[in-house]
Amino acid sequence: MAFPTTRLRRLRTNEKIRDMLTETRIHPSRLVYPMFVDERLNGKKELELMPGQFTYAAGEVGEVASLLEEKGINAVLLFGVPRKKDAGGTQAFSRQGIVQKAIREIRSHSSILIASDLCLCEYTSNGQCGIVKSGSVDNDTTLETYSKIALSHAEAGADIIAPSGMMDGQVAAIRRTLDGNGYGERAVMAYASKSASSFYGPFREAAESAPSDGDRKGYQINYANFRESMHELKLDFDEGADILMVKPALLNLDIIHGARSRFDVPIAAFNVSGEYSMVRAASSAGILDYKQAVLEIATSIFRAGADLLITYHAQELAEWVLQ
Repeated sequence: MAFPTTRLRRLRTNEKIRDMLTETRIHPSRLVYPMFVDERLNGKKELELMPGQFTYAAGEVGEVASLLEEKGINAVLLFGVPRKKDAGGTQAFSRQGIVQKAIREIRSHSSILIASDLCLCEYTSNGQCGIVKSGSVDNDTTLETYSKIALSHAEAGADIIAPSGMMDGQVAAIRRTLDGNGYGERAVMAYASKSASSFYGPFREAAESAPSDGDRKGYQINYANFRESMHELKLDFDEGADILMVKPALLNLDIIHGARSRFDVPIAAFNVSGEYSMVRAASSAGILDYKQAVLEIATSIFRAGADLLITYHAQELAEWVLQ
């Protein structure tokens, strides 16, 4: 056989050439760090199912945000755990609510971008993402509450409102409320393709948001359905979402790629709690190398087409890629 003209090993065996030709790179500015804030805490508390992650008291989040900003991370995504819950999730839109307090605390310490998760599951006594009427979540009544939450977050100083409840019409309702109250410059990052996934378990433990009865399959996407995901993404795009999010990230690389090829807006991907805990557990058991696994996962998500990566690994990734 003739000696091959093309030998791709020429571009791989030299480390400097290999680095120079790397197509997909991670940068701290494209990472978003999820943060839990608990109204009942006086200090940080490590999450049992997510080693290395913490829930913070409202008074601590400003300092944490400053440290993240020093590492080059541009944004946080806030989740709140209130002291009290009720059927209407009223603490979600209280001006003195835990997320609202946390936003103001961060803003007083740091110029980092603040994205606020907008949902009711952490605030309702039944753990559902909306207002329950006659045994099921009432979509349109829930939109009224979502609008109140969005306005309260914007008033507190959030830069990006991130509705995660998967209610039909949520982006349009929030956009109208923000625009109509002088907050037209605030962005909406829609959880547009959010699957009914088993990989949210550690998050639900941390946020105390598991439903007390039933599940959320009536409003979250069937993870078997690609076309349905594209439809949901288009609906939020048409309603004015500034950023479209896919969740979970690692399990939906095809959805991320599909979103990137169809929509000319930034695509965010959420590397969720179960994906984080799975890697932690595997590395603790000696099954894989933690650093290399995290770098490979993050790279694969960006390679699929994500512009932003929401990940609990953000701090470590920022340190590793700048070394």
